[in-house]
Amino acid sequence: MSTNPSTNSVRRDEAKHGPGPIGAVGAPNGGGSAPAASPEFPAAVESARRQFSRLKLLIGGAWVDGGEGAAEDLLDPATGEPLGKVPHACTADLQRALAAAQDGFAVWSRTPAIERRRVLMRAAALIRERQESIACMLTLEQGKPLAEARGEVAGAAEIFEWYAEETRRLYGRVIPARNNTTQQLVVQQPVGPVAAFTPWNFPALTPARKIAGALAAGCSCIIKPAEETPGTAIELARACMDAGLPAGVLNMVFGVPSEISEFLIRAPQIRKITFTGSIAVGKHLAALAAQHGLKRCTMELGGHAPVLVFDDASVEQAAQACAAFKFRNAGQVCIAPSRFYVQRGAYERFVEVFTRTAAALRLGAGTDASTTMGPLANDRRLAAMAGFVEDAAARGGRVLTGGARAEGPGFFWQPTVLAELLDEAKAMREETFGPVAPIARFDTLEEALLRANSLPYGLAAYAFSSSAATMMALSAGLEAGMVGINSFAVSLAEAPFGGIKESGYGSEGGVEGLGAYLVTKFVAQASL
Repeated sequence: MSTNPSTNSVRRDEAKHGPGPIGAVGAPNGGGSAPAASPEFPAAVESARRQFSRLKLLIGGAWVDGGEGAAEDLLDPATGEPLGKVPHACTADLQRALAAAQDGFAVWSRTPAIERRRVLMRAAALIRERQESIACMLTLEQGKPLAEARGEVAGAAEIFEWYAEETRRLYGRVIPARNNTTQQLVVQQPVGPVAAFTPWNFPALTPARKIAGALAAGCSCIIKPAEETPGTAIELARACMDAGLPAGVLNMVFGVPSEISEFLIRAPQIRKITFTGSIAVGKHLAALAAQHGLKRCTMELGGHAPVLVFDDASVEQAAQACAAFKFRNAGQVCIAPSRFYVQRGAYERFVEVFTRTAAALRLGAGTDASTTMGPLANDRRLAAMAGFVEDAAARGGRVLTGGARAEGPGFFWQPTVLAELLDEAKAMREETFGPVAPIARFDTLEEALLRANSLPYGLAAYAFSSSAATMMALSAGLEAGMVGINSFAVSLAEAPFGGIKESGYGSEGGVEGLGAYLVTKFVAQASL
């Protein structure tokens, strides 16, 4: 596709970020090279397309239309054409969902952990069985290449499996008493009904983290996935219901994000909030949670991950890996490497290889087997990409490849590399959340750490070096909740996922993610 600058307006900043499964140095899981097409491939896509005619709300175990008939168009980002209608929940729907979640919690919190494990494992098995159809839906509504979508769905199944196994390990402990007539126990119990809010960029993985974590702990859940990508989340919920989850334990609603989030957070039934999205919205929701019952929160917010590449690194390998992960999902990844600092001796070689790798990506619909980078999720991000490029040019930066919207239908932006940037450039200060990669030079380790830590973000950070001393200094010195050194493997089911500073608080994944849905109770029991 050739160039055509765009001035489309920026999307609403409701909820935009989400984690994805990332492997070690090399191509992203499920992506990089184009997938081989099978004879069933076109049929699977068309079958998935038909699924968008049955988008529903899930309330109290029943799939229903919105009570007042309100709905919005769901668009294919590769064409801009409608895929279906997303039903909106009305106030009565939300009230029924709250009542269902309260009743569901009463049942599920008393369900033995071994039974919760069985349901979660069965849901994981169903997600794997339905991987191709779910992946096709994901690609159609979100835009990423089908190979990436398959990897994401497999990752969602793995999250359900991991949390299922962790139900066996919801341990308490005994504290030695001060006399022989007292028993002192510490027990963990589910916090209560959960309100979960997820974004559009990873419509399988992010809902999976929240749903599986809540269910494993014994909580019920009302989840509001992104209206841009409802189909994938609906299929995860179908798998849970088909696995035998009791009615009311999981409920799913759509609508105007601000209205639904405020209604649910204010409701006394809700005891826990989990949100993935922008910093501004996260702060607003956290304030609401504090005002209405001091409710517990997990906030996974924005990031602008620095990458430090040192002279002693394997520069070519680092450049190829950085480009592969930067442009995965068209750069719409909260933990994507997104601002690059390269030591002076490695700079020219890194820029050359990185730019060549970016320029070789093939833009197209995710359902095209030859596509290696899909569209942005909606047209409102195109103006933001143009703004980054225009600001860089005004500050003396160079556009080495890309720099414009791709011609034709859909929401495509060319993979863009910006070089010779100053730290004042907008792309170095603000999260690009798209296929724009800014690159700058540095000289010393101390300088690199200072610049990497200079922003209020603290979600992920990466570095490439062969020096043990440098790696140790980076591990200690980088201010981020997740640090990858010679690796991008920071998003795993068994590892905590979360940020510091304005990138949020709390963790999803790992034992920390399960703990986020539990409360600790101390019991001192004396004999009379």
